[in-house]
Amino acid sequence: MESPQLLTGKRIAVLAADGVEQAELTTPVAALKAAGAEVHVIALRPGRIRAMHVHQSADLLRVDKIITRATAADYDALLVPGGYIGPDLLRQSSPARDFLRQVHAPGKPIALMSQAVLLLISCGLAGGRTLTGWPGVRDDVVNAGATWRNQEVVRDGKLLTSRGPQDAAALVQALVPFFADALPQDAQSAPQAPQSDPPQEEPSETPGQPLRWLSAPSVGAMLSLALLGVGVVAANRGLRKKRADDAEAETAPAADTTQ
Repeated sequence: MESPQLLTGKRIAVLAADGVEQAELTTPVAALKAAGAEVHVIALRPGRIRAMHVHQSADLLRVDKIITRATAADYDALLVPGGYIGPDLLRQSSPARDFLRQVHAPGKPIALMSQAVLLLISCGLAGGRTLTGWPGVRDDVVNAGATWRNQEVVRDGKLLTSRGPQDAAALVQALVPFFADALPQDAQSAPQAPQSDPPQEEPSETPGQPLRWLSAPSVGAMLSLALLGVGVVAANRGLRKKRADDAEAETAPAADTTQ
C-alpha cells in the first residue's frame, strides 16, 4: 500500500555518523521520501559514511551535507538513527549537539532510534521525559532523569523514540504521522509512569543478525593482519642479513697494517 503524501513540502534532516545502523537509516528514509518529504542526510564529514549491521560492516552511504554547513532552521523535523558507534560519535560532536538543541528549541519534532537517545542525554534534554531506546542504554536514560519504557515506540510530546532495529516497522508506522503532526491528540504523549521498566535479564540480540565478527573479521582487520605479517617478514629478513654480515666480518682475515 502506498504511503499518503502527508509530508509533501516538509524538509527532514537525518543526523548520522560512521557506524550508523543501516536498517535504521535506510528504512525510515525510504518511508519519508515515499510520503513526499525532502530528506537530507547530515554527517560529521563529507562523502560517504560506513553503515553497520550490528557489529558487521555494511554499505557506504552517501552524505548530503556536513553538520558544520547545516542550518537547523532550514528543516521541519529531525531523525537520528541508532547503532553502537554512530550515536557515540554524534554525542561527542559540539556541532551535532547544537543542531539537535536548535531543532528542539522551537518545538520541532525529533525522532531518535535505539542508541540515538544518548545524543538527547548529552544535550541535557532527557530529564523528565518518557523515552524508550536500546535496552543497553536503559541506565543512562534513567540516570539522566527520564523514564525508560521497554516498548517498541514511545511518544512524549515532540519526541518519538524507538527501541531497536527489530522495531523499525513499528517506528516507520508512527514516524510519518508524527512528522506530519497527524496523530490523534490522545496518542501524542506517553502516559507518565511511576517508574522505569526494569532492566532486561539477558542481552538483546537483533533477529537474523548474530554477532559473527569473531569468526568473520572485517576487511580492515584482515588488511591490518596482512600488513603486520609483511612487517614481521621484513624484520626477520633484515635480522638474518645483519647476522650474516656480522659472521662474515668475524671470519674475514684482519687487514695488514704493518706495511
